Amino acid sequence: MVENTKSETLLPVIKRKIKPDSWVYTDTYRSYDALDVSEFHHERINHSELFAVKQNHINGIENFWNQAKRILRKYNGIN
Repeated sequence: MVENTKSETLLPVIKRKIKPDSWVYTDTYRSYDALDVSEFHHERINHSELFAVKQNHINGIENFWNQAKRILRKYNGIN
């Protein structure tokens, strides 16, 4: 879990967990803009236009977090 979803919070976590030069797929959330000028290859998927780019999509991770938040909300008030 992260304290908030600001770029300053997310980028250090991403850098710790993902190898440089990896492909990172995200939605169009503004906090991910920092990935454009990082050591990662950043690909955005705009859900208002489409749900996948070729075989790449983020539906699996979004489903995971929707289920996790439902469970965690009971214990910690997570939104």
